[in-house]
Amino acid sequence: MPLRPASFVRGEARLVSRAFPRPQFDPRGEWLLILWVSLKLQSGQRRSLRRSFREKRKVATAALYPYRPLLAQIIPMRRCNLACAYCNEYDATSEPVPTAEMLRRVEHLSRLGTAVVTISGGEPLLHPELTVIIGRIHDLGMVSTLITNGYLLTVKQIEQLGEAGLDRLQVSIDNVNPDEVSKKSLKVLDSKLVRLAKHARFEVNINVVVGAGVAHPEDALTIARRALDLGFTSTMGVIHDHTGHLKALGPAERRVFDTFQHLTRFSLTRFNNTFQTNLAAGKPNPWKCRAGSRFLYICEEGLVHYCSQQRGYPGTPLEAYGLDDIKRAYHEPKACAPFCTIACVHQASAFDRFRDQQAAHVFHGAEHALATEARSGATNGLGQRRLDIVGQPAPRSAAPSAAPSAPQSAPQSAGVQ
Repeated sequence: MPLRPASFVRGEARLVSRAFPRPQFDPRGEWLLILWVSLKLQSGQRRSLRRSFREKRKVATAALYPYRPLLAQIIPMRRCNLACAYCNEYDATSEPVPTAEMLRRVEHLSRLGTAVVTISGGEPLLHPELTVIIGRIHDLGMVSTLITNGYLLTVKQIEQLGEAGLDRLQVSIDNVNPDEVSKKSLKVLDSKLVRLAKHARFEVNINVVVGAGVAHPEDALTIARRALDLGFTSTMGVIHDHTGHLKALGPAERRVFDTFQHLTRFSLTRFNNTFQTNLAAGKPNPWKCRAGSRFLYICEEGLVHYCSQQRGYPGTPLEAYGLDDIKRAYHEPKACAPFCTIACVHQASAFDRFRDQQAAHVFHGAEHALATEARSGATNGLGQRRLDIVGQPAPRSAAPSAAPSAPQSAPQSAGVQ
């Protein structure tokens, strides 16, 4: 077992000593404790403990300083191998962002003090040098997570992701059997989940959804139980109705929601219970959205946006995004916040719940976009209106605009992103 810094050893020792009774010896003999732990735990458990300690330390450090991003989501590839009817986060033609450019973006996020970097898309596994990007995130000391539809997960790909230093991976599964809306089904992806269970050296989370537009809400429980049986965690998100607004869950959906909360004590739904319960009831949440500060969304063009559904705001190039921008966004209220279901933004903002009050000026981009949609009746080109995950539609363009164009949004969930 390679030697590690004493501070790391003490942290790992404390984590393990809470979970396992240890023999009686001089408490100053921390190296003896680590030796005993190494014999007690299998290699996979040791890796999990080290990862857990590193993640908690990184997030806790960033949480102490209000003007450091806790989570940044980056897009190395907008193209996707699927074409889910509800999604506005992909196209069929984009080329991968050059690796050198992605590395520059990751390095700038590190200079900003970012704790966690999530790689999303499109489908990020289509990027030919994804592991190089993950490796750089790891080398810079940030936590790396990946969101994928799972279709491209081979044994070789899973092993390469682990070797690169990936910390967490999320697969979103929408139904048990594929339908015309989504092909992300348990029937198709179960073999991929088995591969992950056997070969992944990182944590795996399976996200499910419930709400308007879900034909079989009970599918969420089937998928979640399968995930838990394989040793994964599972999260649930609430989605909007076809008008782009939050709709209270019906009786059948609410039963699924309530049952899910008690499946596991590690459920994000239970951890974030008040926020999720209000969403399920169609009620607003009073909270301070710190998007643009604690949470950053960096599109494939390298522009910083408040989130995936408010693209165009502020639309600043990442290399020019600094402390002044972070402070401004930190103190700026967002009109779309009360019905927002983007859990990653809510979680990143929760660390500052009892900190500074936000300024009187309110970001109204979402409200203008909603009015634009009401006038234009914009659709997603597939004959149906796109669903929105922030309670208000987002602009079509990724470029900054004083007058937002027709909204484009998707029924993403309130699970981890």
